Amino acid sequence: MKLCRFDADQLGVVEGDVVRNVTSVLQELPACRYPLPRGDLLIRHLPELRPAIEAALPAAPSIPLADVRLLSPVANPGKIVAAPVNYQKHLQEARDDAEIHHQNQVEEIQRVGLFLKANSSLIGPSQPVVIAHPERRNDHEIELVCIIGKTARNISREQALEHVAGYCLGLDMTTRGPEERSLRKSIDTYTVLGPWLTTADELTDPSAIGMELRVNGELRQHANTRDLIIELPDLIAFASRFYTLEAGDVLFTGTPEGVNRVAPGDIMLASADGLGSMEVRVQ
Repeated sequence: MKLCRFDADQLGVVEGDVVRNVTSVLQELPACRYPLPRGDLLIRHLPELRPAIEAALPAAPSIPLADVRLLSPVANPGKIVAAPVNYQKHLQEARDDAEIHHQNQVEEIQRVGLFLKANSSLIGPSQPVVIAHPERRNDHEIELVCIIGKTARNISREQALEHVAGYCLGLDMTTRGPEERSLRKSIDTYTVLGPWLTTADELTDPSAIGMELRVNGELRQHANTRDLIIELPDLIAFASRFYTLEAGDVLFTGTPEGVNRVAPGDIMLASADGLGSMEVRVQ
């Protein structure tokens, strides 16, 4: 199932080139009062809601996919976790290019671990990436993203994928400079998720996903998740040794080589096997 959020926080199921509006199902979510529970309420209750979503589909209104504004498929992630330099060729290009490393020593992911991005940086593909520091180099980074489906800590590698609700594409936008990654990658609009959430039952093998990113039609990044240094099950296990993972948490798995600058007016087109494609403008 391909679940999307669109327009005014509506819920849809993407089928081909149409969106089936199943927003009425959201009424079955439990009512919440302050203090609100951590994490994303829809992702947490997706297993119980899924039969209702499927039952609503035959009578659900249809809207052309081209006519909707796609939002981030996760509304309220508890945290956004990201893996740096998780492709060998990107590690090498980061070390070789002074505009990327800025005299910082670029270490292997096994040594530096993961980092967090601010939730306030999150947008969907219908919103533009707004360049905040035009005097600096601002880069695109396409990534496979997994969405955690249930709360857990100290997850084993063997059980890691059982904790995934689904997958989507991500753009980990980056301002280059000497500061820590979490600062330079947490700028407003610098975390793009989309185009929708493909549930885990539809994407059973995240270890062999081809993906590419084009800017103004020019191919910039092209890779396959089989080349990850730390594979997704190990990343989930790694993260869970430091954080309690909760429903709706977002895990960026790392970007391949080919990162490069973008500027206002550019159009990025990101696509991946089984996950669809999204066009994102730079402003």
